Amino acid sequence: MSRMVSAAVSLSLLAASVAAATPAFAGKADDTLVATFAAQLPSLDRFYAPGREGFLLGLLIYDTLIYRDTQTFELKSLLATDWKWIDEKTLELHLRKGVTFHNGDPFTAKDVAYTFNFAADPKNKVFDRITSAWIERVEVIDDYTVRLHASKVTPLALQYIVQVPMMPADHREKIGLQAFSEQPVGTGPYKVAGKKGSDIVFERFDSYFDGGPKTKPEIKTLVYRTVPDVNTQVAELARGGVDWAWYIPADQAERLAAIPTVTVVNAPTFRIGFLTMDAAGLATPDGPLTDTRVRQAINHAIDRQAIAKTLIGGSAEPIRSACNPIQFGCEQDVKDYAYEPQRAKQLLAEAGFADGFDIDIYGFRSRPVAEAIVGYLGAVGIRANLVWQQYSAVVQQRRDRKAALVIDDFGSSGIADAGAPTKFYFNGAPDDQSRDAEVDAWLEEAGSTNDADSRKQAFSAAFKRIADQAYWTPLFTMPINYVMSAELEGPVPKDENVEFWKYHWK
Repeated sequence: MSRMVSAAVSLSLLAASVAAATPAFAGKADDTLVATFAAQLPSLDRFYAPGREGFLLGLLIYDTLIYRDTQTFELKSLLATDWKWIDEKTLELHLRKGVTFHNGDPFTAKDVAYTFNFAADPKNKVFDRITSAWIERVEVIDDYTVRLHASKVTPLALQYIVQVPMMPADHREKIGLQAFSEQPVGTGPYKVAGKKGSDIVFERFDSYFDGGPKTKPEIKTLVYRTVPDVNTQVAELARGGVDWAWYIPADQAERLAAIPTVTVVNAPTFRIGFLTMDAAGLATPDGPLTDTRVRQAINHAIDRQAIAKTLIGGSAEPIRSACNPIQFGCEQDVKDYAYEPQRAKQLLAEAGFADGFDIDIYGFRSRPVAEAIVGYLGAVGIRANLVWQQYSAVVQQRRDRKAALVIDDFGSSGIADAGAPTKFYFNGAPDDQSRDAEVDAWLEEAGSTNDADSRKQAFSAAFKRIADQAYWTPLFTMPINYVMSAELEGPVPKDENVEFWKYHWK
């Protein structure tokens, strides 16, 4: 094991001694599931709650028109009972009748039109406008029929619809966005009951409709507890202070698995880890990352295999392309950067940085992983200062052109298509730091046709150039550890979209 990874493991082992803890899971007694997350939700309005935690918020409070099964990935009817393509750019959907929002307002086509129009409007600055921006206009046929008119052929249209939460048009406009962000209203299986300190408390929506793939929750109360420090999460899991957590590092998950009152499950995801680099000079116009040789040096400097096996664990594997290998169109025949520190030093010297350079590197997910990466960079002369922030803050820094180097990861919202990560990180998107016209042209072609062969060819060309120019440093796939009370039972998803309404006490 390399010294960088060994140091990171040592730091992670500073957690409280879980073996001596006395488990006392209390959730079952008062029918309250306490789930802990590292990320704090900046808003309870799904359009302004980024990251996978925001996605889970959307599943709890809100519903979408179409549901994607977390095990089979089959698309099923939810708020839309059925849909059909009138032509390549027109989708007609019939809506479920008898559905009400948490405040009693009926769900109708008016709410659908309002939701998509709001999300697509650039002035509203929603976190992920991609899922609605493809819609040119929404046509209301009657109270329970809508047509979505696309601006162009959109292969991922149905997958985007899966992600857009339906909002109550009249209520949201009446109370205003600020009030709605604190006390939102949706049609989902849980409703917001309030806050207790920093905890967000959700209660079962007893009027949740029957007949869909989502169901009325078995557990009455769900608490979202923000615990940024993973060592504290581990200690709380061990003593029974919380009932559920995820993204627990491999070494600590192994220790927790020895406790009989805790269940640990490692599961695959679509998530990949990588570094984004300011190749276009958006943050630092004349910075070192604008030199291809420097970006290639960074790719050679990091031992992805060691980090994947030691710190991520499970089925984690190194990747070479800017996508997950299981996604459609994820080209694997691209330039591969082996772990070669000497080659990294040589490239830095050729670029004029024989003595290295100083740079801030931003991170948010796993400190042991981030510290290992900082160590690898330091070994070749890149003196990286780790700036540790919440996910939403890191992304905002990058979008504000203040973060040139970011340790990032992306779960593609569970979409098994290479169009998911590329649409978010290239194509002139807010998080695109390459701004490469050639890459954008290939990705535009892949995203504008339903022909599978044409899409594969376009993706292939795009990914080859991304790798040649080292716009990213692809790292590894990211299976995750779910840890929960042994008294708790619920399905572990294949796409990270945890469905707490399906959980129950044994």
